[in-house]
Amino acid sequence: MLSWEEDRVDYEQILYRVEDGVAVVTLNRPEKLNAMTAQMGAEMDDAMAEADEDDDVRAVVVTGAGRGFCAGADLGSGGQFGAGWGRANPDLRRKLPMEICKPVIAAINGPAVGAGLTWPLQADIRYVAEDAKLAFAFARRGVLPELASHVILARLCGLSKAAELLMSGRTFSGLEAVEYGVATKAFPADRVLSESMALAQDIAANAAPIPVAISKQLLWEGIGIDLREFRRREGQLFTFTTRTPDSREGTMAFLEKRAPRWQGRISHDLPDFL
Repeated sequence: MLSWEEDRVDYEQILYRVEDGVAVVTLNRPEKLNAMTAQMGAEMDDAMAEADEDDDVRAVVVTGAGRGFCAGADLGSGGQFGAGWGRANPDLRRKLPMEICKPVIAAINGPAVGAGLTWPLQADIRYVAEDAKLAFAFARRGVLPELASHVILARLCGLSKAAELLMSGRTFSGLEAVEYGVATKAFPADRVLSESMALAQDIAANAAPIPVAISKQLLWEGIGIDLREFRRREGQLFTFTTRTPDSREGTMAFLEKRAPRWQGRISHDLPDFL
């Protein structure tokens, strides 16, 4: 049974606490399967900055409250993709998992879809529930995957498997995620957090912080692409797709549990800047 210090930072949609040198960030909208909003995303980024600035934190574990990790962007009910996204507190700091000096372990304890899967791609290690349902479902909502997933996923599992997962948007299991290289190890759902904590605490207790930080930096630099610039360009194209009729159609089809009726034509509707 894990015992925790009191929550160290006051957030609205996540929890942040520290134990034995490990910061644990918990997505905390279990009634919505931890569907992501702008505020949640900003708080997650701020939590990364908080952990990065605290020398007492030697590793970070990110997980979800309740039975899931993250159901993706909060689609709301208005038919517009991300209608439940809302606004974020502009005063929060913004750092992504790959940008901090501490190793980040994503403990994917249940369903992870869309942004709920591209965000943990930026973690250094991913432990996943064997029976978790995972999907890069963007194409099925009429939009584009984001957060440099086109680069990171291809590096993790190879171009062909990345293309299959991103272009189909199909659902796959935690066991298949390990087989493809998307996740590091799979466990029964009730062991994902404890196994993630065990690894994080091992790092915190036995690995020197300076070489760990340098090793992380070199691993991400080794991708060989300026990921910030790539995210900027990918984000521009993501925004374009969210404004197309197919984005609304994909969202409505999902909410109404029916097959989508796509309208976009490659010959006429691709953006000029592509």
